[in-house]
Amino acid sequence: MARRRQVYEGKAKILYEGPEPGTLIQYFKDDATAFNAQKKGTISGKGVLNNRISEHVFTMLGNIGVPTHFIRRLNMREQLIRQVEIVPIEVVVRNVAAGSLAKRLGIEEGTQLPRTIIEYYYKDDALGDPLVSEEHIACFGWASQDEMHDIADMAIRVNDFLTGLFAGINIRLVDFKLEFGRIWENDFARIILADEISPDGCRLWDATSGEKLDKDRFRRDLGGEVEAYQEVARRLGLLPEGADTAVLDMESHRKKRGK
Repeated sequence: MARRRQVYEGKAKILYEGPEPGTLIQYFKDDATAFNAQKKGTISGKGVLNNRISEHVFTMLGNIGVPTHFIRRLNMREQLIRQVEIVPIEVVVRNVAAGSLAKRLGIEEGTQLPRTIIEYYYKDDALGDPLVSEEHIACFGWASQDEMHDIADMAIRVNDFLTGLFAGINIRLVDFKLEFGRIWENDFARIILADEISPDGCRLWDATSGEKLDKDRFRRDLGGEVEAYQEVARRLGLLPEGADTAVLDMESHRKKRGK
């Protein structure tokens, strides 16, 4: 079998050349990073869970008319996606004060915001992904005004949908990160949702207990990262109750079976 050509490797995923022009294969790793990769570790089986959760969310968003790069899931860790030109902006949608917002503005974590806030961060690890304004984005040509309107509209639409989705399984959607990309149709570029939506890029709290069900468990050394991700997958109906969770890590599963 011919070796696939790697196109890009990020902190949580690897992109390979796809089987058809304009496609890529997105591979989900178990690597975990925080604070712009200053903290590194591994969450066993995370890639499998994130692949399933992101597939589920992107499929549902596609069903309500949100254009995305997702085509289909290929196996436990890979999905086929459309190749896009990534807009170098991380879009953070905030419903509740937490993380850097709470620290930056001195707001108690967990405070419900009077209205949803959209923040933009320039994607550059060396600079620490600095917070930027729409003026910066326009000035440096990272996205056009029309593109930013599309991005903001889509971000709010995704937030409305996800807030309801998670509320239905007793999870509070605190905040989350989105990335967008351009697909070109002749000389016309269209903005679509890209990357992933999973507990890696969302703050998800149990609506009753406030327990964190996301990557903050890794960031803050709380432990129980795998169990938290599994709980989100279970509530979404993606992981059967009482399933053998070791199967999420095939290497460990094989060792367990003596193969």
